[in-house]
Amino acid sequence: MTRRPADGTCLRALDVKSMKTLKPFETVAALDTYVVGQHNAKRAVAVALRNRWRRQQVPVELRDEIAPKNIILIGPTGVGKTEIARRLSILTDSPFHKVEASKFTEVGYVGRDVESMVRELLEQTITCDKAREQAAVQEKARQLAEERMLDLLLPKAGPAPGVRPAEPGDPQIELVSSGTAETPSTREKLRALLRQGKLDNRYVDVETADRNVPMVEVFSNAGLEELGINFKDMLGGLFPKGVKRRRLKVPEGMGVLAQEEAQQLVDADKIVKQAIAKVEQAGIIFIDEIDKIVAKGAAQGPDVSREGVQRDLLPVVEGCTVTTKYGPVKTDHVLFIASGAFHTVKPSDLIPELQGRFPIRVELSALGKDEFVRILTEPKNALLLQYTALLKTEGVELVFQPEAVREVARLAEEVNSRTENIGARRLHTLMERLLEDVLFDAPDAADRRVVIDQATVERRLKDIAGDEDLSRYIL
Repeated sequence: MTRRPADGTCLRALDVKSMKTLKPFETVAALDTYVVGQHNAKRAVAVALRNRWRRQQVPVELRDEIAPKNIILIGPTGVGKTEIARRLSILTDSPFHKVEASKFTEVGYVGRDVESMVRELLEQTITCDKAREQAAVQEKARQLAEERMLDLLLPKAGPAPGVRPAEPGDPQIELVSSGTAETPSTREKLRALLRQGKLDNRYVDVETADRNVPMVEVFSNAGLEELGINFKDMLGGLFPKGVKRRRLKVPEGMGVLAQEEAQQLVDADKIVKQAIAKVEQAGIIFIDEIDKIVAKGAAQGPDVSREGVQRDLLPVVEGCTVTTKYGPVKTDHVLFIASGAFHTVKPSDLIPELQGRFPIRVELSALGKDEFVRILTEPKNALLLQYTALLKTEGVELVFQPEAVREVARLAEEVNSRTENIGARRLHTLMERLLEDVLFDAPDAADRRVVIDQATVERRLKDIAGDEDLSRYIL
């Protein structure tokens, strides 16, 4: 891990058209369709997103000096911290990767190193961009695959019976015949049959490149997931490229051939270059559970490693160059969004250097009954809509009365207050318990319309929710 050169080397320019130019209020409005409440957090990420677009508009000599304003989201679990960050990446089509800080260990300890999150972000971006490019050339790949399939279905004619194959030393003699085994009309007739699906039951032998190479695992201080050198790629060139023969039906063979042609039509080097630029200029890394790497007392035992993770994380957040198998990636303008419950520790318990790299702190409020009612009914992916759609596949109509919804929300708030507060995730547990019998009996249910009223909710959940010891185990 190396620092960025101090000579002001210009970073790769990113086409601003690839970044949706959402205004802050538009970002907040879009997040409102999936996340209930937490207006301050939505405003903070909306401004951070808009600042990334603004940075692309400033003069080049000043552009590299504008650093992203990283954010810490503080609040209990289940209030929408992860969902806000994830939906933000979808809205902007930005490279996004979520990691748990508790999985990292200090260099020298067994575990993952912090640089791996940048490598994983790049890997995901390349995979997505490659799939997108292959989809764009699918029509051309299909045409090429069709020609290869016709060659398999109508092979070239071999030598005539009794004729000796030509030897290397034989004189070259041009033979003119009155006809060939494969005429244009025959090939076009076969093409028509192929397109009409009349050859779908025929089998063909498809030859594809065999990409299997021996797996070699080497441990090093950099961790197992990346050694700076990709041993698999390196060793792949030492072995001859094999050909794998598979007997498939014509439709399956067309799919395999089209996939192979699409991979050949895509410029892999161009995709890697674009992916690195996207990661450097528009990447978002969401670090969850950052409070778990805060030392709670004297630096001894596991706390030594926790503080070491913070020190390892510092240069990545501050801006450095991470070595990957695709080339160096600079993290100077990657946006880092951290989150944590901070129940037993405070953000000020982070090392001072790391605190300074997260200048924006937003506290998310705990969810109550009113928010739970909205979560159950308002978002596009509302929980009630999900269960309604699931039971609709069985031909069962599920109807929730408003009183039942409010009762579920009230019980969720009550259980959260008496046991561990897990936010909106409590709703999932309550809904599964409430609809357990309906979901089990749905395939053979005589009544195809199920109405959930307040009495049903009380009958199914009130006794469990009222018993604190029982609710700790079941709810």
